[in-house]
Formats: sequence, structure tokens, C-alpha cells
Amino acid sequence: MPREQYQTKLEGLRDDVLYMSEVVAERLRMGLDALEQQDSELGEEVITGDAEINDLYLELEGNCTDLIALQQPVAGDLRFIAASFKIITDLERIADLATNLGEYAKQADQEVFPDVDVQRIGDETLAMLDEAMDAYAESDSERCFAVAEADDELDAACEAASDLVVRDLIERDDLREKADVEGTMQNVSRLLLTIRDLERVGDHAVNIAARSLYMIENDDELLY
Repeated sequence: MPREQYQTKLEGLRDDVLYMSEVVAERLRMGLDALEQQDSELGEEVITGDAEINDLYLELEGNCTDLIALQQPVAGDLRFIAASFKIITDLERIADLATNLGEYAKQADQEVFPDVDVQRIGDETLAMLDEAMDAYAESDSERCFAVAEADDELDAACEAASDLVVRDLIERDDLREKADVEGTMQNVSRLLLTIRDLERVGDHAVNIAARSLYMIENDDELLY
């Protein structure tokens, strides 16, 4: 393959990874909106839309494999292709977590813990994902470290939210009927899972930043 075509394919891979990230971020936003609005139809749209992301993942996985097998890249090009492959894997997993939010939205029937700001936590995870993808797109190592720092704040917010839910549950004295107890426990479980899933989105954003840093500077500091 002529050098020009090879470079075009590398640039195309970057563009395709960024497109996949936009689709995944949109699905995550939709999942959060479905939760906030208790919109089961929107939740179902997030779930059914996961097939598109899976198809994107398989296509880009094939592109990465072909570039490595046919072009035998070295040094920076090899790191770029390997990082892209790892990043699309994290994006696909974020999309799976977005489908979880869609499922929770379909099951939710009431707002049980208004003091827990799930939307704020969700906004933080989306901001981390955007920052990580900007680091990848612009080869910006400073943004990689910014994502890692933001994850500490996200972890603290998720821990505080989970503690608030558990503390509120312990202090409740208004649960009398078995149906009330069962319904509340289901909602509590769903909320705790939502918080956990958003924390995991943050972890995947850190993974993306770590792979981007390795791609940019051959630095594995954030990988371990």
C-alpha cells in the first residue's frame, strides 16, 4: 500500500474512533435522560441502539487488525493503532453501561432519593469521557492526567451518594407493609447499581486517557 494510502487509513481510523465516541456519549446522555424522566420508551431506544455500537466496534476492530497484519506498523503508528483498539473496547463497554441505565429507566416507578443527584454524577462522567477523547484526538498528554484527577472526585461523589442512600434507608421508619419494603428495596438496589455503573464509566474514561498517554508519549504511568 502506498504511503499516502496508509496515512489516509490511519487518519480514517482516528475519525472513526471519534465518531464511535460521539455515538456512545449520545447513548449515555439518553440513558441519563430516560432515568431522570422515568421514560421507558427512551430507555428502550437506548437498549435497541446498542446493536449499532456493537457493529461499529466490530468494524473498527477489523480495521485495526488489518492495519497491523498488512502494514506491520512500528513505533508511534503501532502505539496509535493499539491504543485505538483498546479505546473502542472501552467505548463498547461504556455503551453497555448506558443500556443498563435504559433498563433501570424502564423499571423505575418513583423518585425515592431526591437528595442523590444522579444527573450531576452523570454529567461528570460525560465530561471525563469528552476530555479523554479530546486527549486522544489532539494528542494532549495534559488532558490525560486531568481525566485521572477527575476520577478521584467522581469516586468520592459516588461513595458519598451510596452512603447517603444506605444511611437514609437505615433511618426510615415509614416502611410498614411488606409491599412497601420490597418496592423500596428494589428502588434502592436500582439506584446503587446506577451509581456503580456511572463510576465504572469514569473508570473506562481513565482507561481511554491512559491508552492515549501511552500513544502520545510511550508513557505507561496511567496504565497501572
